[in-house]
Formats: sequence, C-alpha cells, structure tokens
Amino acid sequence: MADVVSKDTTTVDNPETGLPKLSASTIWMINFGFLGVQTAFTLQSSQMSRIFQTIGADPNSLGWFFILPPLAGLIVQPIVGYYSDRTWAPKWGGRRLPYLALGTIVAVIVMCLLPNSGSMGFGYASLAALLFGAITVAFLDLSSNIAMQPFKMMVGDMVNDDQKSYAYGIQSFLSNTGAVLAAILPFIFAYFGLRNVAAKGVVPDTVKVAFYVGAILLVITSLFTIFRVHEYDPETYAKYHGISKEDNTTGGNWWTLLKSAPKVFWTVTLVQFFCWVAFQYLWTYSAGAIASNVWNTTNAASAGYQAAGNWYGVLAAVQSIAAVVWSYVLAKLPNSVHKLGYAGSLGLGAIGFVSVFFIHSQYALIVSFILVGIAWAAMNTYPLTMVTNALSGAHMGTYLGLFNGSICLPQIVASLASFALFPLLGGAQANMFLLAGIIMAIGALSVFTIKETYKA
Repeated sequence: MADVVSKDTTTVDNPETGLPKLSASTIWMINFGFLGVQTAFTLQSSQMSRIFQTIGADPNSLGWFFILPPLAGLIVQPIVGYYSDRTWAPKWGGRRLPYLALGTIVAVIVMCLLPNSGSMGFGYASLAALLFGAITVAFLDLSSNIAMQPFKMMVGDMVNDDQKSYAYGIQSFLSNTGAVLAAILPFIFAYFGLRNVAAKGVVPDTVKVAFYVGAILLVITSLFTIFRVHEYDPETYAKYHGISKEDNTTGGNWWTLLKSAPKVFWTVTLVQFFCWVAFQYLWTYSAGAIASNVWNTTNAASAGYQAAGNWYGVLAAVQSIAAVVWSYVLAKLPNSVHKLGYAGSLGLGAIGFVSVFFIHSQYALIVSFILVGIAWAAMNTYPLTMVTNALSGAHMGTYLGLFNGSICLPQIVASLASFALFPLLGGAQANMFLLAGIIMAIGALSVFTIKETYKA
C-alpha cells in the first residue's frame, strides 16, 4: 500500500516497516495552518488584558477572564483527541482535519466580535460589556483549541521519530512567526495612521483591524493544510504504528490511559506546571506593568496606557523572534544534552521575568523579552517531543489531548491564585513578574526529574 500524505510526499511500499520518511514540503504542509492558529492565539493573549481594561475591567479581576481560555482547552482538547482517534471521514479530510475546519470557522467569527466588545452600546465597565467580552473570549479559545490540536496530533500520527524534532521545530517556527505577526500588527497600524485611541470604553481601531487581519490569515493558512495533506486511513495508520486497527476504537477511558501513561508524561507535566503559571502572569499583567513602569500610568483610557499596549505587542514579537532563533540552536543540540538545554533555557527565562520588575526603560525591556523568548522556545520544543517519543500510536490523540492539561491546569491555578497574590503583592502588576521569575526558576530545576524514554 502506498503512503498517501500529500501530492509531493515520499512514498514507501511496505507500511509494516514503520512510519516512512516524509519530504520536507509534506512536513511543512502538515504544520502550515499552525501559523494562522497561533496568530489568533497571540492576538488573544497579547491584547486580552488591554481589551478588558479598556472596556472597564478592574485589574484585580483580570484573573477571572484569564481562567476562560485554559478552562476551554482543558475540556476541548481531550475531547477532540478522543473523537478524532475514532474519526475517519475521507470526504471531509480524514481523522484530524475535519476538526481543524470546524475550529477555523468558529474562530474567524469570534475574532471579528471580540475587539468590538466596547462598541455594542453596553457602556463603560458595564456587566453586559464585560460579559460579552468574556463569552467571546471563551468561544475564541474553544474554537482555537479545536483548530490547534489537529496539528500536534498529525505530527504524532504521521512523522517518524527521526523527523519528529524537525517537525515540531517547524511547528515552533510557524507558531512564533504567527506570534510575531499578531504582536506587531497594532503597532504597525498605528504607525501608518490608524487611530490608537478611542472613546472611553471602546477598543482602538488598531486592535480591531489586527483581529480582522488575523482572521483572514487563519482561513488562508488552514486551507493550505486542509487541501494539501491527506491523512493515513485507519488500516495504514495501524500498520505504520504496529498496532491493531481496534486499538483506537476500544480501551480509550481517560482515567485508564492516565494510569498507564509513561513516567515521562508526568515528569514533563511537573515542569510544565511551573512554566505555564509564569507565562499566565506575563499575559495577564504585561500591559499594565509596562504602562506603570515605563509610561507611569495606570489609567487604561490614557494615551500612555494604549502606547504601552502597543509596545507590549512589539516585545511579544521580540520574544517570538528570539524563540525562533533559539529553537534552531536547540535543534542542533545532541540528545545527550537535551535536559541541560531545557533547564538552561528556562533559567534564562526566569532572569528575563525578574528583570521586568526592575526595568523602567522601554528599550531595555527588549533584553528581558529576548530571555523570555528563550524559555518559550524550550517550552515549544521539548515537551511534545519527549512525550510522543514515549507513546505508541494507540490513542495518540487522546493522550495529547490529556497532556494539554499540563498547559491548561497551571493557567487556571495561576488565575485563581492571583486573587490572593495580587493584593498580597501590593496590587502592582509589575510585582507579579518577580513572582513569575521565581516560579520559572523552580521549573528549570524540576527539569532534572525527567528521564527520557522511547516507545518499543
């Protein structure tokens, strides 16, 4: 049986010998839609705090809004994994691609609604405006999670162990490229004359247009993956992975799978906990911390605060560019020093987080976010590679959906804890970066609990 992946893929005649070597263009097409999905995610994470404070949210209440995205991911991604393991719809794309199409459609609609939360006539700081924003954020994250999960799963499904680091490296590159685009769009639009301030309670045009452009990019890149990639049918998939066709249709109880998960699943989860707590605080408090430290304002309606919001977009782009470069460095490291590269990268990220607390120069913050980007590169390079290498092909989607809990649960914990920690640390958003840096340093140390294993 021939390997049918895309129009230009490498083919093999004997599927029983394991997953074939894929052409570089095929691996790029498997991941290409991730560019648009990550653009949507980054617009949400980099602009959400700004949007909610603009429409009147109290900084001490931001944690409630930031609980919604990880809660959506915690629920949706295991469900997508569970059902896509059992899906085969050749007329609609295969196993994972139908979910990508569904998530893209919903995400595009919601991306056009979210930045208009303050333009519906609800009034500044009104419950209706905040509720509308919260609901649109929840739907955006639900749909983005549905669209994102297929890319992680297709690499696990279709890429052999020798090429897996390369495939996830491409995914990381596209992810960070999308993040760069999303982060700098408001800054670019302001440079070319779009209004970066608006009436009290209304989100500026620079942010609105950025979301519209992101929605268009999501559609275009997702269509490339949907039309250029052909997934393995259940029989071929089973032969390539050395499992029976029934392995993905029976025995998929989540609790049972977690109990039998390889140890590396849990040790990587421990590292993930500390990393994602730190990044949750970065996304929640960056705009306010930069506005306070650099522009000396906490007034979300002020021109200084909106300028800080744009500058945070630039810094998020710096972070992503640094992550692209550092991902290339990490890809060159031999397997024997993976843990050292992982721990060292997180340690540098911890320094970057702590430095934000002390810095009052907008340009000096570039160095801080370069260091944060180094940690981000490691978080996008090592965890999925380590976990998928230890798994067989059985229930791959379900396992990766469950592993997403190592990303979502820490964010939920961080948001809930913020209601006590934020006032305890003086109600200053910059102070949360000092805490985040300490937490990231603990994550760096916990890397040494990991012992990598490989599936039989």
